[in-house]
Amino acid sequence: MPMTDSGTPIIGEEAVDEEATPEITAPAVPFGEWPSPITAAEIASGQPAGTFPVVLGADIWWQQGLPDEGGRTTIMHSSGGKQTAVLPAPWNARTRVHEYGGQSYLPIARSKLPGHAKNARGYEILFANFADQRLYLAGPGTANGKEGPRPITPDPATSPTGSGSGRLNAGGLRYADFVLPPDRAEVWCVQERHEAGKVIRAIVAVPLDGSAAANPDAIRTLVTGADFFAFPTPSPNGNWLAWISWNHPHMPWDGTELRVAPVENGMPGKGRLLAGSLRESVLAPLWRDNYSLYVATDWPGWWNVYQLGLSGEPPLALFPADEEFAGPLWQLGARPFGILGDGRLAVLHGAGSSRLGILDPETFELTDVDTPFPSFTTALSADGESIAAVGTGPTTRPCVVRVDVSSGKTEQLQRDQPELPDEAYLPIPQAVDFEGPYGQVVHAQLYPPTNPDARGPEEERAPFVVWVHGGPTGHVTAALDLAKAYFTSRGIGIIDVNYGGSSGYGRRFRERLRRQWGVVDVQDAIAAARWLVESQGADPERLAIRGGSAGGWTTLAAVTTGLRRGVVFNAAASYFGVADLRGFAQQTHDFESHYLDGLIGPLPGFETVYEERAPVGHVTDQTCPILLLQGLDDPVVPPAQSESIAADLAEHGTSYAYIAFEGESHGFRKAESIATALEAELSFYGQILGFDPPGIPQVKITKANAAKPAK
Repeated sequence: MPMTDSGTPIIGEEAVDEEATPEITAPAVPFGEWPSPITAAEIASGQPAGTFPVVLGADIWWQQGLPDEGGRTTIMHSSGGKQTAVLPAPWNARTRVHEYGGQSYLPIARSKLPGHAKNARGYEILFANFADQRLYLAGPGTANGKEGPRPITPDPATSPTGSGSGRLNAGGLRYADFVLPPDRAEVWCVQERHEAGKVIRAIVAVPLDGSAAANPDAIRTLVTGADFFAFPTPSPNGNWLAWISWNHPHMPWDGTELRVAPVENGMPGKGRLLAGSLRESVLAPLWRDNYSLYVATDWPGWWNVYQLGLSGEPPLALFPADEEFAGPLWQLGARPFGILGDGRLAVLHGAGSSRLGILDPETFELTDVDTPFPSFTTALSADGESIAAVGTGPTTRPCVVRVDVSSGKTEQLQRDQPELPDEAYLPIPQAVDFEGPYGQVVHAQLYPPTNPDARGPEEERAPFVVWVHGGPTGHVTAALDLAKAYFTSRGIGIIDVNYGGSSGYGRRFRERLRRQWGVVDVQDAIAAARWLVESQGADPERLAIRGGSAGGWTTLAAVTTGLRRGVVFNAAASYFGVADLRGFAQQTHDFESHYLDGLIGPLPGFETVYEERAPVGHVTDQTCPILLLQGLDDPVVPPAQSESIAADLAEHGTSYAYIAFEGESHGFRKAESIATALEAELSFYGQILGFDPPGIPQVKITKANAAKPAK
């Protein structure tokens, strides 16, 4: 309606505003068929976020995945405005410790390396190479091909086993969590040894002169006696070593121990317990001085930062709050806080997502840093007045940034990133909470269908997909994920659920899943679907669910054992999801080999529960069609898991599609695999839910009494 300058409506035919622009209404197009500029190929080949940043003075490094190179990981170096890829092909910086890996490199000043003068400038990079898992040193000539990296650990394929009875397999010696001890030409780290069907871990010292490359005995064993180790941390004067350890059947978010030991002549003595227990997760020790440490502990219910002394002083809470200052230890090497030059702590904190803040241990004041990024991932590095971290937001790509604490300036370091689609195509997530079973709160991020060029017909209700994250001790935030925009820009809504058991909301929320995996997570996913129908007008006949790994388990359980709670979903997509609990317990890797003890119950003793909860064996005529996507080299959730549920679907004549990816592990890294999976998922939804996404190749859907799935 036209207005006067004062804002009064102009009424009457004679009132014509010649400058008024007629409102343009987007055409009505069936949901799922909206034209979108966001392609699977562009998402797959886009530069992924940098990870594990390290800042030392004016230099910053980070790990950078390269999907167009088969998922190879290089190390990026930024100094003086210039960026360099440190590792050319075929070198691939990726450790396999715990199979989930972590920070795979460490910059070392050349002045600290044997054979270099004390005033030598520059750095060399220690890194774990994926192909053989050996540690190498990459000098400044590596980037331009003038020299190759030098190995400093032995080749596992030619090294004798500890028993002397044979040889280790390729990749049988793995290393992670690197640190330099004061005044020693070594790197101290976690070593994982695979031999004779067993996995043995220790904290070891690897000489930097390369002598261990030919002589395995040159590697010194520093600490043993636990199933798992993390955060080897020498004191500033080198007189003490702190570390975290834990044992089966516990996971590091269940219970860990912080131990310290005196160091004499480079060898730690007997360690003593400083903090932690079977019911307390303590993480990330960081020396304040030579006699006290900062740690994150969840004994008050949230991972808060405490100061601990070596002389028995009471623990001192620096900022007690219902917020997390650390996260689950899935990967080694990442630190959630660091010490700045003036003694203050750079921290990541929050509930549900993490903000960057400065915590003063003298005044106990916490001040958030003003940056263009509303949230950060759970790893940072601090040195002097600089913080290196990975910032993110709902409409910005995750990016390695450098924050200058004195000036407040934030510098975005990852340059030449692919241009984002117009923001009009990016859904703005809405944080929503709703009531699940028994009045329990469920947290989620809602992504409505979003496209400026199309709208749904008035008589049609939108299809929605419930996304289920992995872990299950992970959590989702409002960070940009173009894979979500790939669907929402085509008229398919998404709700990303932080079900009971997710991290980010304190220990009590995490432990809602204890002995309840396949129950609480499934109930919360179903509650999300019903909430979509009741409050968002979602089409109850076009609801799907998708998830990867542990999220794949919840997806499969929701459409099999979850049927006891009522048929809700019409389609499902499982990315390398767990289907057979007994098979998973027997076949998975050592890190998670007892995870089900806490999630389901220990074996023997809980056989009936394992059978009742597993998707395998519970496919019925009511089970909806399922898309199965699986890496053939997956050591975490082996292909047999997807194959078993596919066989069940085939036996019942239930529609399904199974796509296996050569050369992919747990999580797809190759651009071709990522693009193929996204297009297959969209095509699958279209065929099952009744729409035809333009320009998308159709995935083959099988419906037959076949003994084995077609690959």
